[in-house]
Amino acid sequence: MMKKSKRSPLQSRSGIILRNIVVIGLIVNYAVFLAYPLIMAFIGSFSDWNALIGSINIIGTDHYIRLFNDTLFWRSMWNTFIFTVVVTIARGTIGLLIAVAIYSSLIKYKSIFRTIFYMPVITPLVAISFVWMWIYNPQIGLANQLLGTRINWLLNPTYALPSIMFMMTWKDFGFAVIIFLAGLYSMPKDCYEAAYIDGANGRNVFRFITMPLLKPITFFVIITSIIAYLQTFVPIFVMTSGGPGTMTYVISYLIYHEAFNNFNFGYASALALVLFVFIASLTFISFKVARGVGGNEVMQ
Repeated sequence: MMKKSKRSPLQSRSGIILRNIVVIGLIVNYAVFLAYPLIMAFIGSFSDWNALIGSINIIGTDHYIRLFNDTLFWRSMWNTFIFTVVVTIARGTIGLLIAVAIYSSLIKYKSIFRTIFYMPVITPLVAISFVWMWIYNPQIGLANQLLGTRINWLLNPTYALPSIMFMMTWKDFGFAVIIFLAGLYSMPKDCYEAAYIDGANGRNVFRFITMPLLKPITFFVIITSIIAYLQTFVPIFVMTSGGPGTMTYVISYLIYHEAFNNFNFGYASALALVLFVFIASLTFISFKVARGVGGNEVMQ
């Protein structure tokens, strides 16, 4: 006589009810906080939209025509591009070099160094921004004291955006250190042993073994950095408010300015959709490039 199989908790009546509640909750969450805002932003981008009084008047593509003829939009896009490229490269390069140094020479203290470098990453960006505002203070700031200068870093058109880039690199390179260290510790040791037996020096080992094996990790760092920095807002808002003038405007800050300073929600929606398409396209291209040069592992 065959024994009756036991039902799993999810197959019981209460389990099915709980599962349905969770699924319905997820659907409602995505509908309310993702789908609905996207639909409203799309409709609003073709409208004269005043969200404060709830009026939407369809005006067609006027916002997009204005957008592509707006010099402030192009300045913001250029600043966003420069910010993303510089900080992504700096973050990845510094993180990789420090990770290799810890792995090769400071392995006994790896836990201490990982903690030290990762602390700024988990510190709230608003708090970090205020600390660096003090560092950049032209009268009492640490930057001028160390360099022996009298530069007003955040109000100087030449130095304002690079100053924020430097701060963001300092805050975020610890993430790259942790990720690259994880990649280094997962590498097969026999590759290095064979290379050293064949007489390879440290430079050749790094170039021909370490870097190729780290390709998936490198692409992961690059892609996540691009997505994050294209949406940079907090340090600009806290440290410069887009100034001096409009020299540190990035696209996210321009969206905020149009929506909540000028109350031009339709134009802000058009800007937001352009940013969304730009990020989605760049991410798609990055994934394609990663697959094409051997980064399939990071995509799995």
